[in-house]
Amino acid sequence: MSARLKYYLFISAVLLTGTAFLSSCEKAAKEPFSELQIKDMPELSARNFETMYTDSGKVTMIMRSPLIMQFAGEEDPHTEFPEGLVLLFYDKTSVPQASLASQYARYNKKEELWELRDSVVVVSEKGEILETELLYWDEAKELVWSDRFVRITGKDEIIMGTGFESDPRLTRWKIKNVSATIYITDEQKGNTGN
Repeated sequence: MSARLKYYLFISAVLLTGTAFLSSCEKAAKEPFSELQIKDMPELSARNFETMYTDSGKVTMIMRSPLIMQFAGEEDPHTEFPEGLVLLFYDKTSVPQASLASQYARYNKKEELWELRDSVVVVSEKGEILETELLYWDEAKELVWSDRFVRITGKDEIIMGTGFESDPRLTRWKIKNVSATIYITDEQKGNTGN
């Protein structure tokens, strides 16, 4: 075999190996990146979001958030509110009857489950204030609960404890492990009785 033929065979083998190597690297590099982009990107996102829910022309709820991101993946379709959420509930009046606010919220569409985290504050129709760091709201079961520390401030008392269950309107609630009950007297409220 001549030196020239050996040289051509060697160059051909190097080019074929290099091409095969580069194309396999290119595939490996492209696939995970494009897959990550598609899976991790929201289908819909909006800043300074506000929407109204109505029933027979009457406003029943207003939802506000600095950022909403909706993910429509088959395995885990959900909506995130990474910069916080405020819900105002109305009942036949133009003034909100109840409210809910948190620094983070996530709604799981399949399970119809809300997860509210970080500085969660709920004000019920009775004016009772629920404060906690984590609260779940199961729409299908009509159940609100937490396994964390909760504080409920009512008209005449403050109740603190761990674990909480209630109906969505917070009319029938219970704290599982009460750690303190503080009764608010007229003097503490600033009322001198005159």
